[in-house]
Amino acid sequence: MKTLQTVTLAVLFIGFTSCSSDNDNTPVSDPVQAEQVSNLFAPQTGGQGQPVGGEFTKFDFETGMQTTSDTDWDIAFRGTTIAVNGGTVTGTDDEPARNGDAGATIVTGTFASVTTAEGLTFAQDADASFAIPTGSDNGWYNYNPQVNIITPIPGKILVFKTTAGNYAKVEILSYYENAPANPDPQTDAGRYYTFNYVYNPNVGETSFE
Repeated sequence: MKTLQTVTLAVLFIGFTSCSSDNDNTPVSDPVQAEQVSNLFAPQTGGQGQPVGGEFTKFDFETGMQTTSDTDWDIAFRGTTIAVNGGTVTGTDDEPARNGDAGATIVTGTFASVTTAEGLTFAQDADASFAIPTGSDNGWYNYNPQVNIITPIPGKILVFKTTAGNYAKVEILSYYENAPANPDPQTDAGRYYTFNYVYNPNVGETSFE
């Protein structure tokens, strides 16, 4: 009789632990995504004293692709200008409407050293100003008028909060087609972005590791 009771208790215990395992609904985070985008073309019209115009080239971190959507985009490029899908229009010609809550900030450090977005303050586009400041040495690039070259500033890492509430970090590597090590403005076409990015696909999670 004792043997039967022992076997019965053992079966009940195994069944209980099995059910407990089956009911463990602890969410598992998806791994962060590290990618490189090459030759994202961001043309513009005008410049050099003329009014700047032309559509922005929009990019969506969730898909990792360029998009023409009016709503499903996070950042957008035109010439050296980068817009975010958050805030309001700045007043420049041909810019996209802002209908998200994206934001941006610039962190000084190496790409590897920026491991989290926790504690950062994010700006949004506003009347007459972009979250990523425009102009040489104000944001992500330096312009050398002596050689007519635009160069990403080393150690300037762009961190974004996306429209869906995710986080991404970006390191711009080149502004010229095929990312030449020593671009020649006479032969290398400009307004072609190459950049590394890390994107956390888990909403609200700030880690880039």
